[in-house]
This record gives sequence, C-alpha cells and structure tokens, in this order.
Amino acid sequence: MPELPEVETVCRGLAKALTGLRFVEVEQHRADLRAPMPKNLAARLKGRRIVAIKRRAKYILIGLDNHETLLLHLGMSGRVIVSHEKTTSGKHDHLIFHFDDGAIVTFNDPRRFGLCDLIRDTDVSQHRLLRHLGLEPLEKDFTPEALAELLKGKKTSIKIALMDQRLVVGIGNIYASEALFRAGISPKRQAGKCRAQDIAVLVPAIRKVLNDAIRAGGSSLRDYRQADGELGYFQHHFAVYGRAGQPCPGCTCDTPRTGGIKQITQGGRSTYYCPVRQG
Repeated sequence: MPELPEVETVCRGLAKALTGLRFVEVEQHRADLRAPMPKNLAARLKGRRIVAIKRRAKYILIGLDNHETLLLHLGMSGRVIVSHEKTTSGKHDHLIFHFDDGAIVTFNDPRRFGLCDLIRDTDVSQHRLLRHLGLEPLEKDFTPEALAELLKGKKTSIKIALMDQRLVVGIGNIYASEALFRAGISPKRQAGKCRAQDIAVLVPAIRKVLNDAIRAGGSSLRDYRQADGELGYFQHHFAVYGRAGQPCPGCTCDTPRTGGIKQITQGGRSTYYCPVRQG
C-alpha cells in the first residue's frame, strides 16, 4: 500500500499540474470501488475548478471552488496518472478526469481497494475516514513530547504503535522499519517503555526518512507510480527493509555470526532490523 511519502509525492504532482484547472468531463466506468462512489459524480464535478490539493494521512484531498472536496484513496494498488494524450481506457481505469487545458487524469486500481468520495469542506475533518486519524509526522505538533504522550502505557511493540493511524498517520511498514533503524531502537521494544531519550531520537528519524523518501519520489515496489507515471526511487536507499541476511549500511557487525539484517513478523507484516545496532 502507498504510504505517506508516496501519497505526498502524488499530491505534489497533481497540485503542480491541476491547480486552477476546471473539470470538463468525467468518465466513470464503475459504480463502486471499496465503497460506492458518490451519486451523480460526473455532473457534480463538471465545470468545477480545483483550488487546492493536499494530503491527510494517506488520503488525497482535492479542494473545489464550490466548497466541496474530492477525496481519493489509492488503496493497495491504485495510481493517479496525469497525461495530455488521449488513449483508450484500460480495464482497470475506473475514473478518467478531463480538464480544460487538455490534461487527463486517470484513476487506475486493479484490486479496487481504493476510494472516491465528494464531501463538503466543512465536513472534511469529521468525515468517517478522517475523524479518527492521529498526528501528521511532518507537522510541527509532532514532537517528542507529543509522541511520548501517545505511547504512554502502550503494551504493543513500538513498530506496531508507529503504524497505528490513530496515533500517527502515514508511517507504514517500510518507513517504520527504516526510521527505527536510524534511531537505533529495536522494533520489538514495548512502546510504553521507550525512554524519553529514545523518543527524542526517533521523532527526527521519522521526519528524516519520510522527507528523504519524498525527495526520491517515494518507493516503487509493485504498483506505485508518481503522478507523471515515473517510478519512485527510495527503494534503492533502503537500509534494512527487504534486505534480510545482508549487512546494514556502514556495517561493523560480524555478519557471518549475527546473520545480518533480521526479518520477523509483527502484526502480520514483515519487519526488518539489525539485531546489533537496534538492541
């Protein structure tokens, strides 16, 4: 599933290409994805101008000039691609947006776990998909003190806690592993027992790994593409994720003895870490 850096990269690409443009046509090829699409979507979007595009957690929020917001979620395999060349729609091209400058935006989702909704601006923060969401890790209120308060009393592992969208949003499986490696914290450590000095290192590590990934255009492992169709490149900079049995960057460990980077399962997902550096 695309995580925060991938969704942020897509949002920035869409904002650059579409802000100020008007919808002139909407092709809707399905009535639903993970949930039913809004009624009369094409008619409600036609003629509307895009005033802003931003991200909340892993959701794309496209603000319109009639004080409504088009909400999109990429699900497990979704892509939102901008082009200026009209082509025959593919089997999994469920929504195609046409704009007044000739831009065409295609929402492609083979597994149909994505979402589309159209809501009033005043209802965004209390939308059923958004109202429970936690802190944004790139915003100024994501501080060591704030994270320590959220983790207080948590008996789950720190890795699982970081992936809990009710606490902190957008840090998925990849970036939780990478941030914990940078902070030198074992993913198995109980979240509520993390010391203040650990959290003081973890918060900037989270920010740094997310910003590094955004600069690289995100991570393309399977389906993800940037808004212009290009791959992301952060997967070439993973320190631990997907590298079981290999030495970690700048390794001074006895890899033949330790076995290198370890892979374990937490919450049904693979976790990667260095048992020497992340004691």
